[in-house]
Amino acid sequence: MPTASALRIQIEHSLERRFPAALTPVPRTIRETAATGIPAVDGLLDGGLPVGAISEIVGPASSGRTSLALAFVARRTREERVCAWIDANDGFDSESAAANGVALHRLLWVRCKSPGATAKPWARLDQAMRATDLLLQAGGFAALVLDLGATAPEHACRIPLATWFRFRQGADRTRSSLLVVAQKALAQSSAAVVLECAPLNVQAGNGTVLSGCKYQVSTGRIRSSTTTLPIDGKRKPPAVAWPAAGMGQREARA
Repeated sequence: MPTASALRIQIEHSLERRFPAALTPVPRTIRETAATGIPAVDGLLDGGLPVGAISEIVGPASSGRTSLALAFVARRTREERVCAWIDANDGFDSESAAANGVALHRLLWVRCKSPGATAKPWARLDQAMRATDLLLQAGGFAALVLDLGATAPEHACRIPLATWFRFRQGADRTRSSLLVVAQKALAQSSAAVVLECAPLNVQAGNGTVLSGCKYQVSTGRIRSSTTTLPIDGKRKPPAVAWPAAGMGQREARA
């Protein structure tokens, strides 16, 4: 009587023209990553955010989502790479970005503005999506940040899934890291990584001066991960601290 291994080889041999590895799992490949510059987050992500994929950084206001995106862009621009920030609500603070280490001469800032005072909220969002699509198709950007942090979830959820699928293909083709900063996850299956941010505490010095902030970052989803991450509720996700020196007035609120 043939052994199980012999039967497996026989089945795969008969199906090799249609299914090259019918019973043998395809070996896991290691996805290329880029460090965020924050050791705790890089450790959580097995090295950093994926290159050529969509990463979502979600959370409420003052949860550290913008600080995390700025840290990643700062790291990329320090490596003499060009990045872009698609500002859907015209709330980007260039002074805070520079204080966080972003090389502004290597950052393209796309400001989306409403054509009129009575324009619908979708107008700016449509501009941001078109700009993201154009930049992904053009290539040459190591990282693109689609900042939808101030966009109401009911409007952001109107973005078609086909758009996210096209963005995923564009990021993969141009080897760009697309970061989506929003209040909730939007890209669904098109996102390789979802990071959920939450505020922990604010440290004040002399009563009115901020001396430091702590944010908690946990993984909502990570695809192609080679490690078991603390998302089962039994282990607490790591808390990541950013110094207050790099935070401007807008960043302290966002």
